[in-house]
Amino acid sequence: MEKPFAITLNVGSSLANRTGSWRTEKPVYLNRLPPCNNACPAGEDIQGWLFHAESGDYEQAWRHLVLNNPLPAIMGRVCYHPCESACNRGQLDEPVGINSVEHFLGDEAIKLGWRFEAPSRESGKHVLVVGAGPSGLSAAYHLRRLGHRVTIHEAGPLPGGMMRFGIPQYRLPRNVLDAEVQRILDMGVTLKLNSKVSNILETMEGGKFDAAFLAVGAHIGKRAYIPAGDTSRILDAVSVLRGMEGEEKPMLGRRVVVYGGGNTAIDVARTAKRLGAEEAIIVYRRTREKMPAHDFEVEEALQEGVMMKWLSTIKQADGGTIMVEKMKLDDSGFPQPTGEFESLEADSVVLALGQDVDLGLLGGVPGLEIRDGSVQVGRNMMTGHPGIFAGGDMVPSERTVTVAVGHGKKAARNIDAWLRGKTYAPPPKSELANFDKLNTWYYTDASKTVRPMLDIIRRQSTFEEVQGGLDESNALYEARRCLSCGNCFECDNCYGVCPDNAVIKLGPGKRFQFNYDYCKGCGMCVAECPCGAIKMEPESI
Repeated sequence: MEKPFAITLNVGSSLANRTGSWRTEKPVYLNRLPPCNNACPAGEDIQGWLFHAESGDYEQAWRHLVLNNPLPAIMGRVCYHPCESACNRGQLDEPVGINSVEHFLGDEAIKLGWRFEAPSRESGKHVLVVGAGPSGLSAAYHLRRLGHRVTIHEAGPLPGGMMRFGIPQYRLPRNVLDAEVQRILDMGVTLKLNSKVSNILETMEGGKFDAAFLAVGAHIGKRAYIPAGDTSRILDAVSVLRGMEGEEKPMLGRRVVVYGGGNTAIDVARTAKRLGAEEAIIVYRRTREKMPAHDFEVEEALQEGVMMKWLSTIKQADGGTIMVEKMKLDDSGFPQPTGEFESLEADSVVLALGQDVDLGLLGGVPGLEIRDGSVQVGRNMMTGHPGIFAGGDMVPSERTVTVAVGHGKKAARNIDAWLRGKTYAPPPKSELANFDKLNTWYYTDASKTVRPMLDIIRRQSTFEEVQGGLDESNALYEARRCLSCGNCFECDNCYGVCPDNAVIKLGPGKRFQFNYDYCKGCGMCVAECPCGAIKMEPESI
């Protein structure tokens, strides 16, 4: 939701053209969509909660944030912040540290015990959520806010899904995960652990559920055929990371080779170093530029001593030795074998080649379509079977926590509408507040705050959190770097520069309006608005 604006009024319409026939355009106030909001897969009103944070009202900022995302302390740690890549400030000096402020607000909420409000009404409807990962938890939260009873069936022994079993503790401390999950459960959401749903229709009928949201995570590691001797130790990345949640940690040995180039491969290699591996080598068939892992994670892994073998593929494993073939890129950028081989010593080989979803619970569901391992859904997130919705890893999309949280929110709104016999219609988006809409000469350079990092020695030997959070003063500074793109923050520039006194101040928080009896349409207010919240429109005849 964008910041509200005062509506422009035509004062004295009968006199509107008294400024002369030369006025072909008139200025109007408007809301433009900030690029950070537009880029957020969870649909957060980033500019809205930053507005509260920059005034020091952190609880209100948090409450505004969780209108869309119930997991800010988690998101502040694991989100890859596409909002910052879109941030207009990045073209001025550096993007606003949105993710770091979200991290701070999430931690403040846990520290100070801020809770979610109970729903104001009960709908009498009961919704089944399958899976307690980010998408399922998000859907449960939003459905409960809308007054529906919610029961989550989770196949595992603990909630969190891939946030717990796929993201190492050095990136996401488990006390943070547990606190944010518990806050959702405290709203009255029922969680049933070790409760695998093997047949969705039977479970819905047995529990008298009115609708269901499927949010099963991708917990099955993909395999690749590698000729291997009997003594070769070949594991999959998902099993290794899942094993880190048990009392007995995986035994990987002193020399570990990880096959793959995504973020999971990076996580496994960094985990291996922390478990005591002297060597952790990632073998990837393309170049670093083509690696799907995020660059900052690759850099952190290199800092911790993880080694990389680019343009390489594993051809064979025999005991403690693997055979690696060197690759080269063809004219289209696709890797091709060269016939050149080298051997690497390895106590274990971990395959990090992607994950699949267990879709066994969907057998025999009429109308439901599965294509290429994904459940097909419509724009309302509903499958081909009425009342069964799906999101997260189960549907065709980018598999990130942020995307999954957004799916849960979107599904909840559509489930709520469907239960009421209606169709959810999302509000129309305003035009985008691009950088060229801003007048940035009013802003001075203010470098982005760098988050503290754990020292390298402890990073290599412990599972302590690597990236720290901001303190209150840094969070306040970072929030105040926001340019308020496209939305008025009452700087009074338009009021001060108007040569015709045609701008009327409406009071604190109410912004401005134009008196068109006096406005000559010179456009000076547009030229001097720092945030691009005014534009010129053709004068109606």
